[in-house]
Amino acid sequence: MTKMGQASDCIFCKIAAKEVPADIVHATDAIVAFRDANPKAPTHVLLIPREHIDSAAALGEAHADMLVEIFLTAAHIAKSEGIDGSGWRLVTNVGPDAGQSVPHLHFHLLGGRGMRWPPG
Repeated sequence: MTKMGQASDCIFCKIAAKEVPADIVHATDAIVAFRDANPKAPTHVLLIPREHIDSAAALGEAHADMLVEIFLTAAHIAKSEGIDGSGWRLVTNVGPDAGQSVPHLHFHLLGGRGMRWPPG
């Protein structure tokens, strides 16, 4: 894989490249947001960079603009989904022990139901 390229076997890279279908709710040159195929809440949207980055552990200063875009987009989607007033969660997992099942940086936007802390 190249820094700006896609990993040939990465499902999220394939979604970003439109090689695999997904319910895309937002897309720009830098990021893609799509509905989770196995939602854990009434609103469950994944936000990913188009660039293949394994996880938050691989982020550097060069990714700052992309991260700002992800957070602003998450807030916009929360508003458009009608969950901005009741609350929403934005989370990323790093590594298998944290629950990361796809090795491509992604943020889960969850809302539309009550949530507890810590998650279980």
